[in-house]
Amino acid sequence: MFAESWRANDGDGDWPGLAPAAQPSIDPDELADDVTARAGGEVRLGLVATRRGADALAAMGWGGPANYVNDVAKVSAVVRSWEDRFGARVIYLGDHSTLILTVAAPPTDIATAELVAAEHFAFCPDNYWQGAPDETVAGYAMKLLSERIWRFWWD
Repeated sequence: MFAESWRANDGDGDWPGLAPAAQPSIDPDELADDVTARAGGEVRLGLVATRRGADALAAMGWGGPANYVNDVAKVSAVVRSWEDRFGARVIYLGDHSTLILTVAAPPTDIATAELVAAEHFAFCPDNYWQGAPDETVAGYAMKLLSERIWRFWWD
């Protein structure tokens, strides 16, 4: 999905490839629990019978990025990859095209952050185009350094 989306959305040059896996510095489940506990009464629990949070997106037929990609299985596959490589956990799904993840192993160096930023651009270009239209992948990468919460929004 990444390389095709990168080209389709005017990514700069050739697809740079996936960021390498990182070792979490905190337990991914504990981080997700902590972040959602601090959200207080603004969180509602949704139970979906799957082994992993990424699989819940497809199992429940979440249509969040429908204006961008109509195959939620592709979205689940990307999130599953981030679960494996960065200790990501789904903590929020909005019916208005919002996905929020906690990340136990965020990028800590600029080279890795730039690869992760390219993945984010290919996954959700609206983060760039609508959130900060003058944003560059390099500028976005700086914001990802040690960032433990990744937010995505599709128009």
